[in-house]
Amino acid sequence: MFSSALKSFQSNIGSNYTLSPHPVSYAGPWKIFDGKKKSTQQAVSVFVFDKRTLNNSNSDTLSFGSKSSSSSGLKQAQDEVVERLKKEASMLARLRHPSILELVEPVEETRNGLQFVTEQVTGSLGGLLKEKDESERRGGGRGHVVEDENGRRRREVEIDELEIQKGLVQIGKALEFLHESAGLIHGNLTPDAVFVNAKSDWKLAGFSFTTPHNTTQPGASSVKPLSVEEMTHYDPRLPAIVQLNVDYSSPDLIIDSDLNPSMDLFSLGLLIIALYTFPHTSPLQTHNSTSSYRRMLTQANTTPNRNNNFLSSRPLPRGLQDTLLPRLLTRRPANRLTAREFQESPYFDNILVSTIRFLDGFAGKTPGEKASFLRGLPKVLSQFPKSVMEKKMLPQLVEELKDREALALVLPNIFAIVEKTSGRMLSEKVIPRLKTIFFPHGHARDQDPKHKHPPTSAEKDSGLQSGLSVILDHMRLIVENITAKEFKEEILPLIHLAMESSNHSLQDKALRTLPSFLSALDFPTLKNELFPVIATVFAKTSSLGIKIRGLEAFKVLLSGEESVDDLNGNTNGRKAKTVTLDKYTVQEKLVPLLKAIKTKEPAVMMAALDVFKDIGALCDRDVVAQEVLPILWSMSLGPLLNLPQFQQFMAVIKTLSTKIEQEQTRKLQELSAPTASGASDFMSFSNGSGYNLSTPGADTETDFEALVTGRLTTKSPAAFDPGWNSSTTATPSPAPPRAQPRITATPEPPTFSWSSQPAQPPPQTRTPMKTTLTPSKPINPFNPPAASAPTLNSFSPLQPASSPPPPSTPPPTPPPPPPPPPPHNPPHPRPSPHLLNNRLDRRRLKTNPQHHPRPPTPTLLLLLLSMGRHPRQQLRRWPPHHPQRPHRHEQRTPQAG
Repeated sequence: MFSSALKSFQSNIGSNYTLSPHPVSYAGPWKIFDGKKKSTQQAVSVFVFDKRTLNNSNSDTLSFGSKSSSSSGLKQAQDEVVERLKKEASMLARLRHPSILELVEPVEETRNGLQFVTEQVTGSLGGLLKEKDESERRGGGRGHVVEDENGRRRREVEIDELEIQKGLVQIGKALEFLHESAGLIHGNLTPDAVFVNAKSDWKLAGFSFTTPHNTTQPGASSVKPLSVEEMTHYDPRLPAIVQLNVDYSSPDLIIDSDLNPSMDLFSLGLLIIALYTFPHTSPLQTHNSTSSYRRMLTQANTTPNRNNNFLSSRPLPRGLQDTLLPRLLTRRPANRLTAREFQESPYFDNILVSTIRFLDGFAGKTPGEKASFLRGLPKVLSQFPKSVMEKKMLPQLVEELKDREALALVLPNIFAIVEKTSGRMLSEKVIPRLKTIFFPHGHARDQDPKHKHPPTSAEKDSGLQSGLSVILDHMRLIVENITAKEFKEEILPLIHLAMESSNHSLQDKALRTLPSFLSALDFPTLKNELFPVIATVFAKTSSLGIKIRGLEAFKVLLSGEESVDDLNGNTNGRKAKTVTLDKYTVQEKLVPLLKAIKTKEPAVMMAALDVFKDIGALCDRDVVAQEVLPILWSMSLGPLLNLPQFQQFMAVIKTLSTKIEQEQTRKLQELSAPTASGASDFMSFSNGSGYNLSTPGADTETDFEALVTGRLTTKSPAAFDPGWNSSTTATPSPAPPRAQPRITATPEPPTFSWSSQPAQPPPQTRTPMKTTLTPSKPINPFNPPAASAPTLNSFSPLQPASSPPPPSTPPPTPPPPPPPPPPHNPPHPRPSPHLLNNRLDRRRLKTNPQHHPRPPTPTLLLLLLSMGRHPRQQLRRWPPHHPQRPHRHEQRTPQAG
C-alpha cells in the first residue's frame, strides 16, 4: 500500500530523492521514510501524509467517530485537517533554531496528500516510547535494538537519565525561543511533537496548533491566531491523531480558556512523567474528553502532585520530584517556571549536562573558551554513556575540524570517543572529514595529470602539521578500527604526506609509526608505495636523526616483526609476523642505497650494522661476499668508532664470513662427491693392456748396473720379466698379495705359438665369453717385478695369466702338442691401440683386425737405449707375426743389440 502511494506522488521530492520502501517510524498522521538526495547522497527523512487515511474509519490507528454527519461537513473537516498539517510543515520553514526540526524541502501537495523533507531523524519520541514499552514487556532493559518487520533496518534505542536530561534541556531551549523570540505558544506539546535526530538531539516540531499567546501584540506575528474553541473542538469523525491531545493539555486551556506561554510548561511536566512511568503515557487518561479532564483535576487523588508520586507507576528521580515537577504541574500559571528558568533548574546542574550544553553553543564561544573546553573534555568523557558520545558529541566535534587551528585539540577527543565506542564511526564520519581537510582537491592519483593541485598547504600551515602529528600518534587505533583497503586509500596518503614534509619532527614521527601499521599493508603496497618514499627520505635528508630513523625503518621492513604489548603497555615478547621486502628489492635497491652512506657518525654506522645483519641473512652469498662485506669492512674502519663498536662490526663480519665459508664448502663437496673415486683412475687403462714397469722392493740401481755390465744373465731370469703375466707351472714363492687381473672368457681362448696355427681346442659346452686383462699396477721398465718363480728369458712367449675355467663335463683327450716354435719372433697378445707407437702397425691393425704388433719388452727397451737407438726405429725391423700366412721376414733372425 505504501509503495503504491509513493508511486502516485509526482513531485520534485519524488524525482530528487530516493525513499526507503517502508516507513521507519510514525508521528501522528505522518509516516516517516528514510531518504537520500540523489545528487549529493545526503541522508534525510521524508514525511508523508496520505489523505485517503482520513476516510478509513476502520483503521486501528485512525479511528473515526460517528458517520451520521453529512458528507459535505466531513469534507470541510478533512480540508481543515489538511490545512492544519500544511501549517505544521510551513512553520518549520519559519522557525529556524538548533532545537527545532530542520526543514530541507518545503511541503508539497500531491494528488493524494502532503510531503516534506527534513534532516534525518530516528523517529518521534512517542514512537520510541511505544517501542520501549514493547521491549520492557518482553523483559528487555532501557537500551534495546529495534528491527522492522521486514528486517531491513535496525537502530539502537536507548533512553537513559542523561539522554532525558539532555533532551529536556533542548526542548526548554526551543520553548524559550518560541515564547520569547517568536511570541508563540506550541499548544499541543506531546511525545509525538518531539523528534530524535541522528545525533541523538531532541527537536521540537508538530506546530499544527501553534498560535500567538495572549501577551503578543496584535499584528506582531504573521501566524494566524487560533481561538480556544478551535483548539479544543473535538470532531469524532476525524482521527484523534489529527486533533488536540487533551491528555497532555494544560488546565489553562481546558478549564480557564487562557492562551499563555505557561500552558506549554504544564504539558512539558506531563511529558516528563511519561518518560519515567510505565506504560510511557500521560498520567491523565481522559480519552480526549474535556469533561473527564475537568473532573480529574478537581480531585486531589487524580491530580498529579508530590503526594501521589505525580501519578507515576515508577519512582521518579529526587531532583524531579523535589524541585522541578512541583514547579511545572502547579495549577496557577504564575507559579510555574518559565522556559528559561526550567533550563536553570538544579535538576540539570551537573557536569555532564553542562558539558553538553556548552557543546551545543560551541560555535558562539571565543577561541580561548574553545581551547580550554577541548583540553578538559577528556577528563569527563568516561562518565558519558556511549550513545551520547557516539551520537551527540562525536558528530559535533567532527564539525569543528573545519577550524584548522583547533585540529590538534579536537582530534584527541575524537580518537578518545572512538576508542570508547564503536570503531565504525571512524570510517563513517572521521576519515571522510579528514580527507576533505588534508586533500581538498582529492588524492594526487585521482586528479587529472594536466590539472594537478598540491595535496595541501601543510608545509606552511602549522595547524595542519599539528593535526597530522595527532593522527600519527593514534595510528595503532586507526589500524585496528578500519579495513586494509580503507587504510591504503585514505590513511597511507597522510603518512606519505608526513614523510615528505620538511618538518623533521613530523618525518621522525611518521617513520616511528611504521611498526604499528605494517600489518595493514600487502606486499605490492609495501614494495611499490611505501619503500620508495622511505628510501627517498633517507637519501635526501640532511638530518642524522632522520638517517637513523630511516635505517630503523629499513630494519622493520626487513624483519617484518613487531612486539605485541598488553593492555598495560608491557611487551610480552610475542611477535606479529607481517610482510617483508623481497630479496630482489634488497639486493638491487637497498644495498646500493646503504653503500652510498657518506657519514662516519657512530650512531648511523651502528644503525646500518643492524640492517646489514638482516641483509646478510636474506641475500645470496655472492652478494654478501662481493657487496655487503666490503661495505662492513669500510664502515668498521671508521675513525669515530670505539672499541666495543668495532668489535660488534667484527662479530658480524666473522659471522657472515663463516656462513659463506660453510655454504661454499658444502657446495664444493656436493659437486666433487660423484667424481672423487675416479680421480686415481684418470691415468689408468681400462682395457688391461698397461705395462707394470715398477716392482715394489726392487733395487733399480743394482739391476741397471748388472744389466749394463752383462752380469744380469747369472741371476734369475725373473729380473727381466716383461711385465706380462706368464703362465708357468713352477710353484710361485710367497709374495705380497696384489690385485688379480680380471679374466673374462672369449669365444676362442687365447693361444700362442711361434709360427704355426695353434691347435684348436675341443668344443666347449657352455657359451664362450669375451676376455679382458686388467693389470693391477702400471709397468715400469726400470723396476721389473720381483721374481716369484723361475721364468723363461725375455724372449720367451707370453702365456695367458689364467686359463678359462674347466667345463662342467670332462674334456676330450687333447691332441699331440705341436712342434716347438723357433726361438725368435714370439707372438704377443693384441695390445690396446693407444700402446701402438708405430703408425704402420696402427694402419695394419685398422685394416686387419687379426694383426698382432709386438710391443717392446722392458729388456729390449733398455738394450736399445744403451745402443743409442730409438725403440721406434728398431720396431720397424720387427714385423708382426700373422697367424694365417708367413711374413716375408718371418725367417729372419733379429740382429743382436
